Amino acid sequence: MTRRFVREGEATAHVREGEATAHVREGEATAHVRDDDRPATATDPTALRRVVAGATVGTALEWYDFFIYGTAAALVFGDLFFDPAAGSGTLVAFATFGVGFVARPFGGALFGHLGDRIGRRETLIITTLVMGLSTGAIGLLPTYETIGIAAPILLVLLRVLQGLGAGAEFGGAATLLAEHAPKQRRGFFCSFAQTGVQIGLVLGTLSFLLVALLPDDALNAWGWRVPFLAGFAMIGVALWVRLRVEESPVFKEVQRTQRTVKLPIKDAVTRYPRSVLVGIGAHVCDTAAAYMYATFTVAYATDELGMTKGVVLGAVVTYGLLVIALQPLYGALSDRIGRRPLNLFGVAFTGLWAFPFFALVQTGEPVPVWIALIVAAVFGWAPMIAVQPAFYAELFGARVRYTGFATSRELGAAVAGFSPLVSVALLDKGGPYLVAAFFAGLAVISLVAFLFSRETKDVDIGESDPAQEEIVAQPEPVLSR
Repeated sequence: MTRRFVREGEATAHVREGEATAHVREGEATAHVRDDDRPATATDPTALRRVVAGATVGTALEWYDFFIYGTAAALVFGDLFFDPAAGSGTLVAFATFGVGFVARPFGGALFGHLGDRIGRRETLIITTLVMGLSTGAIGLLPTYETIGIAAPILLVLLRVLQGLGAGAEFGGAATLLAEHAPKQRRGFFCSFAQTGVQIGLVLGTLSFLLVALLPDDALNAWGWRVPFLAGFAMIGVALWVRLRVEESPVFKEVQRTQRTVKLPIKDAVTRYPRSVLVGIGAHVCDTAAAYMYATFTVAYATDELGMTKGVVLGAVVTYGLLVIALQPLYGALSDRIGRRPLNLFGVAFTGLWAFPFFALVQTGEPVPVWIALIVAAVFGWAPMIAVQPAFYAELFGARVRYTGFATSRELGAAVAGFSPLVSVALLDKGGPYLVAAFFAGLAVISLVAFLFSRETKDVDIGESDPAQEEIVAQPEPVLSR
């Protein structure tokens, strides 16, 4: 196909025969003008509200499923599913917790492929079933005392299924939101995907806060099963909400113009290598923070410091509620000042707060522990995760967005997913400040990733090849007809 490139300073006009497209670059922003009669990708307010509700409720219920495993691993799984003679049950339970993170990149690639081939909405319906059924099944498992070694094997297999579903859930929900949202408010609307995740964290923690009120015998006999069995009921709620959501107008346009790709993962890696690397590194710190705060801290404060389960879980609930309230505020702020400044601030604060955090927790007193978690939530974790849905969606073009988003993000999660396990081992070797140093080191990884990232808030995600794509952004030789 004959192409003509005309460069005037920073502007480039790119003309194709049959489909004329003008790309005008001004710094990081790109204006796209098409001569065909492509339908507008705006979503009417009613449909947008349904998308927001579907993303929020769907992610809340699915991440409830994923989070309760971590709380159960901290409180009961070590005693119930593993051989008491094998050593530290909590350490082994956290190892199985990390298995879910190994599975998440595979889930991102597998379901991301479906999302970029058959649609975002249909794929999210599939992940809802995977997550709900695997979580409910955990609640039905016999323990080690009943069936021996088969108990942990079945637990790990179901955790793998949870990981596959979780690996695609967030990327799909955020992609759907980003592709429905108006450009100037994309950060605000996309933040509701993270709001749903935090609602899932709070619901999961509350469920164990309630069952933890039972006597230990009742908790170990049947009480721990209740939060997992609730996963069966939640399937129906999540499906009802998501079946009312329209498919992304951006994906509809990709289908209409027959621009879907056969192997989205291949195109994502070859066309967006920088975005993939940034996406991997960017998710390390906030993943580690999520489970250090909500999982490791629970185990450490209850097992090592002797604090009551109710006090520690109550602190985690308060922390989660604050994060929920801050998500739309930080998302809206990112629409004004950009994604990059908030990412850099959040990850830098999280790394710097690591040592004060453990100093406060180490006191074993309720007020310092609550202060540690609240400060971490308000200034470190909340800004990072609020920006994340829009940031990742803006890293990739429309044809590979779901795959690129989910795969790169979940590879980062896999890197940090064993942080509770590593932290338990480090605690045995050198105490809480060695754990703090490890945590700060993970923050440095994400800080480097964000330093190499570009500002993306002005990207037109309706285009299949946005301005940040490395191949398209490189200058090409001037050709004449």
